[in-house]
Amino acid sequence: MPTGPITRRSLGRLALGTLTAAALSAAAAPARADAAPGTPYYDRARRLAGDDPVLTAIARALHPDTEIPGEVPAPPPTRILDDLAVLSVGFVHAMALTTDEGIVLFDALRSPHDARTVIEPGLREVGADPADIRYIVVTHGHYDHFGGARYLADRHGARVLMSPTDWDLVEADGHEHAPRRDMEITDGHRLDLGPTAVTLHHTPGHTPGTVSALFDTRHRGRPRTAMLWGGTNPPAAPAELRTYRDSIAAFRRRMHRAGADVELSNHPNDHGLQRIDELRADPQGPNPFVIGPHRTDRFMRVMDLMIRGRLADARA
Repeated sequence: MPTGPITRRSLGRLALGTLTAAALSAAAAPARADAAPGTPYYDRARRLAGDDPVLTAIARALHPDTEIPGEVPAPPPTRILDDLAVLSVGFVHAMALTTDEGIVLFDALRSPHDARTVIEPGLREVGADPADIRYIVVTHGHYDHFGGARYLADRHGARVLMSPTDWDLVEADGHEHAPRRDMEITDGHRLDLGPTAVTLHHTPGHTPGTVSALFDTRHRGRPRTAMLWGGTNPPAAPAELRTYRDSIAAFRRRMHRAGADVELSNHPNDHGLQRIDELRADPQGPNPFVIGPHRTDRFMRVMDLMIRGRLADARA
């Protein structure tokens, strides 16, 4: 049970956890003779996750019985690492990597309004200048990730990057806030900003052109490597689920080679909001986003098992 005063934010966090409790119970239940074909995989994912809040959160998020949360309270702008800040509206985040040669912004929230009222003032609040935004990496072509990109590009001269497939997706959709087609992300695309390297990998599944990132970062002066999975909610068709699973396997190998020890997500499906609260409550304590290479690998293994379960269900 929580201790201390109940706030609007803590109520939102509790609601987010309660919303997926049924899915966790379903994943924890022993398989029955009449159980769905995916149940053995969900059970294995639960056992692998154990009591790790980050891993159990991603298992819940990928369970077919989970309902996607709507609006949840947004955290304040927060530097979660020396050079990485989260700028969030609650159910979706942008992340700003501050480097010697400008800011790399991962995603741009829902609209120009979000860019003006969340991203720009949020950057100033964490000690960064919005005019330093150099690149906007759009992880996939959904409006809640590209909505503020055109405004920021026009205002600050930033370049907007997206995979060719999702540039096509955005152009076909014709959204009023769609950015103008700019840089195309190739698989393995690298951005070098002084000593900081960002590598972008094609991880199709959530959309046909979803991109996930590995990048250099620092915590208390020590070098770290962060992984950011670009799109979590899985597709429905078996062929697309197989593509999603292949993306997990390929990105997991790249994470292993890079030694990724920081886990990030652009939605609150990885215990991220709670971890921001923990960090703000105890900024000198252990950083809950630095989870180590073993746990980042288990994170991907849990994802793989959950997608295997979704694929078994879809085939049935």
